[in-house]
Amino acid sequence: MKRRSAACALVIALSGFGAGAHAQTTQVVTDYLMTAHIPTERKSIDSNTTIVNILPGGWVKGPKISGKILPPGGDWIRATPSGALRLDVRLTIETDDGALIYMTYGGVVVGSKEANDALARGEVLDDKGLPYFITTPQFQTSSPKYDWLNKLQGIGKMAKYKRTPADAFVVYDIFAAR
Repeated sequence: MKRRSAACALVIALSGFGAGAHAQTTQVVTDYLMTAHIPTERKSIDSNTTIVNILPGGWVKGPKISGKILPPGGDWIRATPSGALRLDVRLTIETDDGALIYMTYGGVVVGSKEANDALARGEVLDDKGLPYFITTPQFQTSSPKYDWLNKLQGIGKMAKYKRTPADAFVVYDIFAAR
């Protein structure tokens, strides 16, 4: 009987603990880092895999960083069974003052029939045109001036997207998460 009472007391105590464990205890704050404009060219492998080449002409601009995106770079997009797309991007930024920064990011894109139809017509979608298009940039550099990038996690949101073969591009606003 004592074991049963102790077990009940433990369950009751843990139940109270569990309810409090789901309460928000912190916040994520973001600081604007830069906007990235990335010209692209798509190559579909099959219905689940698309390779996106990053073409010359890309750039980044922000309060503490600006430069151009150097080829080669690419995005390996995989469609999941749910229809969401998973991104795997790798590219190099050359800053206006000559530093090299390696940027990688994963991401999730959730489209809709309306968004796909608009893209097929050659329209430029903004952040309201796709239900969800979020990335998680990380940076690597040996430049002392940009070492602060090595120590942060980025989060990006699609600002504009066009998929037509002749002039496809994606534009992200990228933030530092704190």
